[in-house]
Amino acid sequence: MKWQALAAVLLISGTAAARAEPATVYFPSNDGQTQLVGYLFAPATPGPHPAVVMLHGRAGPYSANDNEDCTRVAKGVDSDCNASTLSKRHLAWGEYWAAHGYLALLPDSFGPRDKGHGFGRGTHGDPDRDDVNERTVRPLDAEGALKFLQARQDVTRAQIYLQGWSNGASTALNVMYRQAPSAAPGFHAALAFYPGCGPRALISQKYRTAAPITVLLGSDDEEVSPIVCHRVLDAATGKGSPIAVIDYAGATHDFDDPGKKRQSVPGNVAAREDALRRAAEVFGK
Repeated sequence: MKWQALAAVLLISGTAAARAEPATVYFPSNDGQTQLVGYLFAPATPGPHPAVVMLHGRAGPYSANDNEDCTRVAKGVDSDCNASTLSKRHLAWGEYWAAHGYLALLPDSFGPRDKGHGFGRGTHGDPDRDDVNERTVRPLDAEGALKFLQARQDVTRAQIYLQGWSNGASTALNVMYRQAPSAAPGFHAALAFYPGCGPRALISQKYRTAAPITVLLGSDDEEVSPIVCHRVLDAATGKGSPIAVIDYAGATHDFDDPGKKRQSVPGNVAAREDALRRAAEVFGK
């Protein structure tokens, strides 16, 4: 559709078409104790729609301009962090998926656990991150989001996908690993942006997946190692797992962040444009 194509062009150029704020929704994590908050981006056309669960990175879903004092984010609790303070990247991707006819859900794993401020670079060993870690905690949030979407009448149950960035991308890989031996309906495919692939990030270094995964890596990533990801994921591909790894020369961590700082790097501009062109095609298959 022409309006969808126009929205994609605007996003690639760094300017998003004006849209209403995403709806705020609440649903349980699969941990059986945490009530999550999420932000739902919906297409303008009637459903049912395919859907995407988007998993934020270690900085959380909110803008760095707003999240410093953000702790508790929960139903019935007033917070400085909400749908109006989401980061530019998450807003851009939510709008991207809605423009392409997908329902997009961004769960906040941190705010409901009093960590809405997120975490800075180099904090992977911080014990304060243990109860929001990507190996044993956040996969349960993604699975709770999956159940939430599967129960909606405006979602096509057989077409629910998973997308993640950095810590959220590692979480996405762990979710796909967890669901590999299961016969239950799960995520149809996943898209992982610059995940950590070491033993502190992934459940197992002997990785496997039954559903397709596309992993996007930057050669100049200053936070995670593309070499480690290739070692783990190439071995999995060699054993039959349907994984495609795309390398972007000259791209850094957060290469798809539409902010001026990241987009001042030529490698990031090229990587972001390719990722935006590629994403809907990956799930469209």
